[in-house]
Amino acid sequence: MRAVELFERGCPQSEVDRMVGMHPESVRRWKRLWEQGGAQALRRRPAKLDAAHVEAVQAALEQGAQVHGFEADLWTLERAGEAIERETR
Repeated sequence: MRAVELFERGCPQSEVDRMVGMHPESVRRWKRLWEQGGAQALRRRPAKLDAAHVEAVQAALEQGAQVHGFEADLWTLERAGEAIERETR
C-alpha cells in the first residue's frame, strides 16, 4: 500500500493525502491503524451488507464523488470503499 510506504518515510499527512488522492480523514484513520498494528492492520476484510446498507451505498454512489468531498467527480475503488465504509457505520 502506497500510504504505508509514505508513512514509513515520515511524510507529512498532507503530502500522503495528496499523493494517494484520498480524503484526509481516511488517511488519518489509516495512519492510526498503521501505528497500532502495522501494515497488517490495513488489510482489507470482507464486508457483509444488509439490504438497507446496500440501498444507502447505492444512493451515495449515485450522488457522485464530489458530493462526498472528493475533488473530482470520479469514483475509484478506494473512494467507493471509503463511501461504503461511511454509509455502513
